[in-house]
Amino acid sequence: MARPWNGIGPCFPWASGADGCWPGFRLRSWVAPLLALVIAPLLAHGAAPVPGGAALRIVAPLERAVVQRHDRASGAIPVEVRADVPEAGAIEARVALASDAPWHSLTRKGEAFTGLLAAPAGGWYRVEVRSVVEGAVTGRATVEQVGVGEVFVVAGQSNSANHGEERLAPATDRVVALDPEGVWRVAADPQPGASGDGGSFLPALGDRLEAELNVPIGLVACGIGATSVREWLPEGSRFPAPPTLTARVRPVAGGGFESDGAAFAMLVGRMKQLEPTGFRAVLWHQGESDANQQDLSRTLPGPLYEAMLERVIRATRVEVGRELPWFVARATYHVPGDESSTDIRAAQAAVCRDGLALPGPDTDRLTGPLRDSGGRGVHFSGAGQRRHAEAWFTAVAPWLEARLTAP
Repeated sequence: MARPWNGIGPCFPWASGADGCWPGFRLRSWVAPLLALVIAPLLAHGAAPVPGGAALRIVAPLERAVVQRHDRASGAIPVEVRADVPEAGAIEARVALASDAPWHSLTRKGEAFTGLLAAPAGGWYRVEVRSVVEGAVTGRATVEQVGVGEVFVVAGQSNSANHGEERLAPATDRVVALDPEGVWRVAADPQPGASGDGGSFLPALGDRLEAELNVPIGLVACGIGATSVREWLPEGSRFPAPPTLTARVRPVAGGGFESDGAAFAMLVGRMKQLEPTGFRAVLWHQGESDANQQDLSRTLPGPLYEAMLERVIRATRVEVGRELPWFVARATYHVPGDESSTDIRAAQAAVCRDGLALPGPDTDRLTGPLRDSGGRGVHFSGAGQRRHAEAWFTAVAPWLEARLTAP
């Protein structure tokens, strides 16, 4: 039997009529926009305001955000709220570990309210915010999933990005990725912010770390396929010969070339997205586009590679204002028959031996069926992506355990 017509409502998706509408159920043309104006704010981030109260907008943290913990047991969640409340009012926030968890007042600057909420390592946690005027709660908002765990920035060329043969996905929703717009999501391939639309080692590495550490894992993918270390230098850094691909370098009057700085600026910008709590380390996988180039004039000599990578590392530390740990993989493999560059491998090892960086995995050893196209390619197969992740875990986990154990 047809439901009675009530004069409002366009065709609803759950309607039973043959045309997708309840029989006789049509919405007057002016009602739909009006309903949208009323309902849309209720679907926006945070809870609906209390009638007559303040509208709250939580700028940070966002859903699924992972903040870097201070030590094994604890960290602090940065909170920023925008609200229009009277001078006599306040914005309070808490991590809802229990129904009686204490509220903390945020510091006011105009319509912005900021603060840090102490929290144990782990998650997901719910962050609650409220406005209070003259002792009465006038508005509320929440972020349902925030974690305190480990965060890593991953950079380099294609094997640090989305050029693997198989798209992977983490087994747990506690492995998440940050995109360039500041949105966190489950870290299923392709990773946001890196080149390519295939697979990567990041989901498998995230799963391995999450299972070992029992905290959420945040990943920030910055890799750009086929890039030379020359392209990652700060803007204006000069060198005698260009890389094979020249999209991110430019000739200099009088001879030579310089970096346009775009990759470096992107990398630093992604790092700064993670402030004020920062991240644990950079995982750098790059070198193939500097080793054994078909045009030998574009092959980078080992000493120059070492000097340039050192400059990239030091410059990021200056820009971010932290002594950022860097892990550097040994990565020069191309195809069977062109499986390594002694010169570039020595430079990568030297950066670590000198104490500027930490040794990452030796991925030149991942050959045969661990490479794509039946072992004939430069990128990793699905099995290779998983082995790559395990190699990174083996390099990072003992160092991290020592950091967490140190007084």
